[in-house]
Amino acid sequence: MNTRENIETRRSIKHYDPEHVMPQEDLAELIRLTKLAPSSFNMQNYRLLVIRDKELRQKIRAAAWDQAQVTDASVLFIMCADLNAHEADPAQYWGHAPQEVQDILGPMIKPFYEGKEQLIRDEANRSTALAGMTLMLAARELGYDSCPMIGFDPQAVSELVNLPEGMMLGFMIPVGKQSQGAWDRGARLSDETVVHYDTF
Repeated sequence: MNTRENIETRRSIKHYDPEHVMPQEDLAELIRLTKLAPSSFNMQNYRLLVIRDKELRQKIRAAAWDQAQVTDASVLFIMCADLNAHEADPAQYWGHAPQEVQDILGPMIKPFYEGKEQLIRDEANRSTALAGMTLMLAARELGYDSCPMIGFDPQAVSELVNLPEGMMLGFMIPVGKQSQGAWDRGARLSDETVVHYDTF
């Protein structure tokens, strides 16, 4: 499947085969591809929480308006972000790069974000969104379907997964084998509404 087909055929699927078990090699490849998503300063501040425990998923489903895809999909991903990633040793992001690159980028990261709570949260949202879209397109390439979800109680889910201090919970993505197709795709807004050139 080429990129265009992947984008055109990706749909938000609500119904999954609850008997399907994702092979470990598929899960590993899905994670590998997701980690190729771009992030500011290469901080990779997104975190992938992989939920496979059936009892826990049942509790998460109760906190998600009893939506069946939470338990029926092969794997449930919860997209999170480390709000303190900018404070880490920049060598873990750029230690492989030439020294001149390390000398430029490394010292820039912390002061760029330090004390800017809104920017940090904005960056967390951007990174989880980029990683989430990468995950969904990768899943489609591997023969799976997915569904981005914000329909859940974030406080309840945070407690269920023991979300650490300094970590932000973004959204959930069930991934599995569909048992029922999606509704017809919703209408796309016109170019006149969506697209602007140079200025508004």
